[in-house]
Amino acid sequence: MGLPEIIIEFKAKAETAVRRSENGIVAVILEDTSKSGDEYASYKYNFEADIVKAHWTAKNLDYLNKIFLGTPHRVIVERVQSAAEYETALARLKNKQWNWLTIPGIADEDVGTIKDWIIAQRAAKKTFKAVLPSGETANKFNNEGIVEFSTTGIKVGAKLYTTAEYCARIAGLLAGLPLTESATYQVLAEVDGITEGTTPDDDIDAGRFILIDDGEKVKVGRGVNSLATLSGDKTEDMKSIKIIEGMDLMRDDIRSAFENNYIGINNSYDNKKMFIAAIGQYFTGLEGTVLDKDANNTVDIDVEAQRAWLAERYDISDYSDEQIRKAKTGRLVFATANVTFCDAIEDLRFAINMA
Repeated sequence: MGLPEIIIEFKAKAETAVRRSENGIVAVILEDTSKSGDEYASYKYNFEADIVKAHWTAKNLDYLNKIFLGTPHRVIVERVQSAAEYETALARLKNKQWNWLTIPGIADEDVGTIKDWIIAQRAAKKTFKAVLPSGETANKFNNEGIVEFSTTGIKVGAKLYTTAEYCARIAGLLAGLPLTESATYQVLAEVDGITEGTTPDDDIDAGRFILIDDGEKVKVGRGVNSLATLSGDKTEDMKSIKIIEGMDLMRDDIRSAFENNYIGINNSYDNKKMFIAAIGQYFTGLEGTVLDKDANNTVDIDVEAQRAWLAERYDISDYSDEQIRKAKTGRLVFATANVTFCDAIEDLRFAINMA
């Protein structure tokens, strides 16, 4: 009980960050009329063997198989009778815990609805992400929470998959990756062939997630999300799926620890310092895996934000920074952090000089 437990919780979260990150949860919405009624609306599968085959069509069983190839921790399935029920399924998913959304077979005209919902949820501080197919919507995502999959002509054995259908496989892949790895060059061993793009570099620069064929195997070209145009607080490194996964993990960890151990405690300066110190320990625990251990990863009371809040209410024109730090701020805690995330090795520049 009480605030000291927040230090223990943050330490535990740091110690398990990488393990937890490689066990992400996929949410999938499947159109399937083989069952109806509330009892058949929502499912949770920890393993592919948990699936009752009689509940799904052969096509949807195949989609679930493709998701589990990526070894996610869990798959949450929402059944809809038609695309008209997507918003109902999203309402059920809104308060559940998951990382990646996929809707295999989604029609191009419905992609915008899902895109807008994901962007709205992330604006509301949810860490949901989605894998959506290119189409007429290409180049219109431009969001770090959306992966725009654009490879076509995906051949697995005798079967040919559309881009939209194979989003399920990509979502499972991304959910199963640890934070110590990026999706770049991850091999999809089951894929026998693809229709190769003619401008792969341009596609990646435009924020498209593509597969490439190196002559021996089909693999991911680069682990990028759809963020292509930078503005405001969107930086170049936020184009990396790996970086965004790390940011989302930290956001979820800090929020849950704050809610579990801090809300309801007196908003005193001592308690603020203890909370800041706990986050600092959490950052230290992430260094070398999620955060760059050679960087100066810091957290502190946000003096500038606190000063601005106080100035709207009181005359603090002669307050020093130390007085601002210790001032009462009602129910609010102002904190700020500077961190550097670990990215993955993806490129090599190797100069060979001949004498």
